[in-house]
Amino acid sequence: MLIFMAAVFFLIVTPGPGVLSTAGVGAAYGFKAGLRYVLGLFIGTNLVALTAITGIAAVVLSVPVVRTVLMVLSVAYLTYLAAKIAFAGSKMAFIEARSAPGIKQGLLLQAINPKAYSVNIALFSGFAFAPENLIAEAGLKLVIIALIWAPIHLGWLYFGVAVHRLDLAERTQRKINYAMALSMMLVVGLAVFSMIRGV
Repeated sequence: MLIFMAAVFFLIVTPGPGVLSTAGVGAAYGFKAGLRYVLGLFIGTNLVALTAITGIAAVVLSVPVVRTVLMVLSVAYLTYLAAKIAFAGSKMAFIEARSAPGIKQGLLLQAINPKAYSVNIALFSGFAFAPENLIAEAGLKLVIIALIWAPIHLGWLYFGVAVHRLDLAERTQRKINYAMALSMMLVVGLAVFSMIRGV
């Protein structure tokens, strides 16, 4: 179980679309709006977890056309998000929008987030610690993941809010934007590599 917990921590804490966009929402709109967005991400990640537990994700992603369409949508959205981050100018608003992203946007991001699927499939198909009772194991895994997932995302949200409050120099803010965009593009690159390797 300790190995599972370590895997959950390292798979979630590494920058991906969820945590990077959480920091962006916090920086652009503050803590309250960020909490709504994180709630959407949480609901979304649990729905993705259910598709992994039931095998639906594996079945759907085993159809090459469906997998390709979902991957293209994911890559397009993540590339768009990376461009918004990179060209946000001197603002720390990693994601520019007229209204703050909320529960719906967080949920939708997880629905197309390749990291969410790969992490959940890895966590629920491996790391067996109660093979004699798969339902209890899945339930316990959901609880452990939630207990690790929530503080990590709230930490990224706090990071975004704290960076926004620093009122950094324009050049420094631009460098942070570029670094965030590069991180997003690395996620896109890994997703594309994964898709090509799987073909």
